[in-house]
Amino acid sequence: MQEGPHKYLFVINPISGGREKGEFEPTIRAYFENLPHTIEFYNLTGKNDAQQLTAKLVKMQPHKVIAVGGDGTVSMVAKTLLSTGIQMGIIPAGSANGMARELNIPIALNDALKIVETGVIKKADVISINNQVCLHLSDIGLNARLIKYFEEGNTRGKLGYAKVAIKTLLRKTYMQLIIETQGKQLKRNAFMVVLANASKYGTGAVINPEGDLYDGLFEVVIIRKLPLSELFKMWFRPRPFNPENIEVIHAESVHIKTPKRVHFQVDGEYLGKVKSVSAEILPGQLHILLPPDPNDADDKDNK
Repeated sequence: MQEGPHKYLFVINPISGGREKGEFEPTIRAYFENLPHTIEFYNLTGKNDAQQLTAKLVKMQPHKVIAVGGDGTVSMVAKTLLSTGIQMGIIPAGSANGMARELNIPIALNDALKIVETGVIKKADVISINNQVCLHLSDIGLNARLIKYFEEGNTRGKLGYAKVAIKTLLRKTYMQLIIETQGKQLKRNAFMVVLANASKYGTGAVINPEGDLYDGLFEVVIIRKLPLSELFKMWFRPRPFNPENIEVIHAESVHIKTPKRVHFQVDGEYLGKVKSVSAEILPGQLHILLPPDPNDADDKDNK
């Protein structure tokens, strides 16, 4: 980690989630008031954010960029920082904070700021999927359709999510799949396939118990059946699934084809329907600030 004062850029999404964003800037300023660092703020507008943020980075040359928002904000900031070597922190402030949950980033603002200031750095993998960068989770089928319905609905929050979840489950359809990975070709019928860099969704459901952001692999999670026993594991007791119901394949790359177009999402963003998905791992592309892990003897080596 670099010595001396650092330059911090806080990227705030003023419309994500239900938390009042007006409290963030004064609290952040108060936290850094007696510290030697320089801080600046950039508010997202929803128009050309990636291009404008890139221009801001070139002008400011920050040491650390902090995403203040939900998974969409984290994903956009992460994609902008790929391969730059700039450290990325997260202040969870959205309706879905799956990546923050994955990384054990606390919801309390001052606690999250402490990690931004003094956290350890690890180099996280990302997945390239159909020329899209996936930091967290991507899928085709059931969940992608759920996201589409949720975006189209007028009801937000947990009630809105519950309504579209019921609607989606009632219209569950199976996909015929040809999956090519590790020199093998598999034929499967499933109603959902997840390309998982991480382990859990923003709701807390663990879809990939073996997920590891730093191992140079991702998992292809093929959901063929979803009995109550597997739902229990997802929500209450994460552990390996029964492969007859949910098959998990470790991969560096994969190509998936379907005869019919199916719903597709990346990191919570619905991207329409596709007939094929190609993905490959991009190891160690993102430098993320994390809470110290007393059980991780390699933290110092990753700084």
